[in-house]
Amino acid sequence: MSSTPTLIDSHCHIVFRNFEDDLDEVAARWRDAGVKSLLHACVEPSEILAIRALADRFPEMRYSVGVHPLDTEHWRDDTVAVLRRAALGDARVVAIGELGLDLFRDKNYEEQLKVLRPQLDLAIELDLPVIIHCRDAAEPMLDELRSRVPDGRCPRGVMHCWGGTPAEMDGFLELGFYISFSGTVTFPKATPTHDCARQVPEDRFLVETDCPFLAPVPRRGKRNEPAFVAAVASRVAELRGVDFDTVASSSTANARRLFGLP
Repeated sequence: MSSTPTLIDSHCHIVFRNFEDDLDEVAARWRDAGVKSLLHACVEPSEILAIRALADRFPEMRYSVGVHPLDTEHWRDDTVAVLRRAALGDARVVAIGELGLDLFRDKNYEEQLKVLRPQLDLAIELDLPVIIHCRDAAEPMLDELRSRVPDGRCPRGVMHCWGGTPAEMDGFLELGFYISFSGTVTFPKATPTHDCARQVPEDRFLVETDCPFLAPVPRRGKRNEPAFVAAVASRVAELRGVDFDTVASSSTANARRLFGLP
C-alpha cells in the first residue's frame, strides 16, 4: 500500500476560539492527511504565549511572531523588543510575520508602513524569513522591498495567500520570494491565481490553508483546517498538469528550505 504524500501547511491559525472544542480531532485529521509540519502565523504579540503553548502540544508545529497590517493598533514602542525576545527565546520561531500592507480593508498606508519597516529590519537582524500579507498593495510592497535591495535590507520570505497577477508575482519572484497558494486557488473565478499557479517555478511555491479562513472548494464557507491543504495541493497539481505527489513533494521541499523546517 502506498504511503500518504508528505504535506506542509505553511500558514495556519488554530489559536482561534473556533478550534477550542475539537483541536485533538483536527490534529488527527491533519496527520491522516499527511501533514507532517505546520507553520502557525501570528497576527499580534498577545497571541504569542498561546501559540507557543500549541507548539508544546503539537511537536510538528513551528510559528512566526509579528504584527499584521490590519492590527496596527497593537503596535507599541516596545513591540520590536517583544518580537525579538520571543524569536530569540524559542528555536521554533522560524519567521517574522505575518506582516505587510492591506489597502483593501484599511487605507492607513503611512501607519501600516511604520509597522512594516521595523519588522523587515528585525527579520534581517535575526536572519529570518518574512511572511508577507499583501492585499491591493503589490506596487507599494514591491517599491518598499526593492528600495532595500541596494544595502542588503530586503529579507527573504513568502507572499502568503497569493491573490495577485502573474506580473505582480514576477516582481516578487525577482526579489527571491516564494509564492504560497491557499484555498482561493480552488475558487472557480480566481483566474489570475490560477494563472500564477500554472506559471510559478517548481522550486518557488508553497501551499497553505490560512485556516480557519478560506476553506477550499467543496468546503467553501465552512471552517477551514490544516488537513484541507491537501485540496489546495490537488488543485495546484491539476492547474500545473502534474500529479498530486509532485506538488506535495515540491511544496514540502520548498517550505523546508525557506523556513528551515525539520
